[in-house]
Amino acid sequence: MSKSSGTAESPSNLNLPNVLTSLRIIAIPLFAWLVLRSASEHAGWMWASFALFIALMITDKLDGDIARARGLVTNFGKIADPIADKALMIAALVCLNVTGALWWWVTVVIVVRELGITFWRMGQLRAGRVVPASRGGKLKTVLQSVAVALYLVPLPGFLHPVVVLVMLAAVAVTVATGVQYLLASRRR
Repeated sequence: MSKSSGTAESPSNLNLPNVLTSLRIIAIPLFAWLVLRSASEHAGWMWASFALFIALMITDKLDGDIARARGLVTNFGKIADPIADKALMIAALVCLNVTGALWWWVTVVIVVRELGITFWRMGQLRAGRVVPASRGGKLKTVLQSVAVALYLVPLPGFLHPVVVLVMLAAVAVTVATGVQYLLASRRR
């Protein structure tokens, strides 16, 4: 539809935010390969996986900021961006499990919560209720990202308790925010 007919034209799916999101999805196998190649022992590969992880997290922030600032929010972006986020985090956690750097139960708890809340939010959306990200949800994302980044960096052994503590905090906030979403929904 044209702007002259009084309705706003939808932005094209071929725009910078969607390209960044797509590149993030495409780069996930390379990221996983780097983590697995590092085996959580080889510093060079660990630094490479860390650098790619940080680049992918930066593009996650950029694509949303650009889409909102330039009015380029699309249905593709609304669907693909959360998929890219979840795929990256799940790939990171599973690869850290495979290398022996992270306990499996951490991955299970985070993945069950992430996928569970995602499907629940989709159900809420179908029922006409939009569930926006909460402050706790944003804190959860930051803590998970920092925890994974710390596991990717070849830190000296004496810092390992700090890395574990950050991951445990991420797990606690992940569970708490999942419960918070469900309780808030029941109150409505």
